[in-house]
Amino acid sequence: MKIVEQIKEPIGYEMELFEQKFRLSMSSKVALLNRITHYIVNRKGKQMRPMFVFLTAKMLNNGEVGDRTYRGASVIELIHTATLVHDDVVDDSNRRRGFFSINALWKNKIAVLIGDFLLSKGLLLSIDNNDFDLLKIISVAVREMSEGELLQIEKARKLDITEEVYYEIIRQKTATLIAACCSLGAASVKPESTDVETMRKFGELIGMAFQIKDDLFDYGEEKIGKPTGIDIKEQKMTLPLIYALNNCDKREKKWLINSIKNHNKDKKRVKEVIAFVKEKGGLDYAITKMKTFQKEALEILKNYPESEYKSSLELMVNYVIDRKK
Repeated sequence: MKIVEQIKEPIGYEMELFEQKFRLSMSSKVALLNRITHYIVNRKGKQMRPMFVFLTAKMLNNGEVGDRTYRGASVIELIHTATLVHDDVVDDSNRRRGFFSINALWKNKIAVLIGDFLLSKGLLLSIDNNDFDLLKIISVAVREMSEGELLQIEKARKLDITEEVYYEIIRQKTATLIAACCSLGAASVKPESTDVETMRKFGELIGMAFQIKDDLFDYGEEKIGKPTGIDIKEQKMTLPLIYALNNCDKREKKWLINSIKNHNKDKKRVKEVIAFVKEKGGLDYAITKMKTFQKEALEILKNYPESEYKSSLELMVNYVIDRKK
């Protein structure tokens, strides 16, 4: 059995029911809108976010979840999908998970409007049901994701990112969404309990490990979803690169910055940068950091009683750093 299916097993029923509710939450009286949302729903990824919501909620509530958990999972998917649709417009990207993006098929104007529509659907789903605490969790996450993206853009221009700033960027850009899923799962069954903050922290740690793993793919040998060296081509500062920059002499640093700024499209030079980062121990350092975040996340789970939901969350934490793409 594939690991993702194994993780999903204890929440199989909930995930199927969630799919139905999620489809309904997107419905509209406009035929064009329905055609596009139907396209979106049918091209879903691994669905990690709703899985975090349901596993957390069920672990904390003896396997019981109600409508509030389903709504929370739907809201986070609606709002997250909205940000992805907008991201593809911003990045001028034609593909999303191997399929055509909305902007590639229906152009930018419609894609932006679809994003706005999904965002408003998400907001209304919470407001109509007085789930203001859940809405706050999601809204904070969206704000942080925007801030993280902008902070990265601001810092990338200078290539002077410290390790601290890097963690702040990935905390906001990547970890905050997984943190929101876990704290939302907790809040949906145990509102105002200490578990809401504990599970937020748990999700944040997984998110940090997840992003560092993504950074490492840039230096990988095997073929995965993204080609190696793509972060270097896009002048993205990743942890292995930051470590190498901070642990080399002036001459090497000058060469490295020059390579990234002015020769990032030169395949041979990109290969040299990758080799240099490996030689300086950048990869080993990043792996150690990733495993530290993983360990801290598993420590949090130790405080909860054994259950199949807890086991699935442990599997999820390990999957995040063992995945091949």
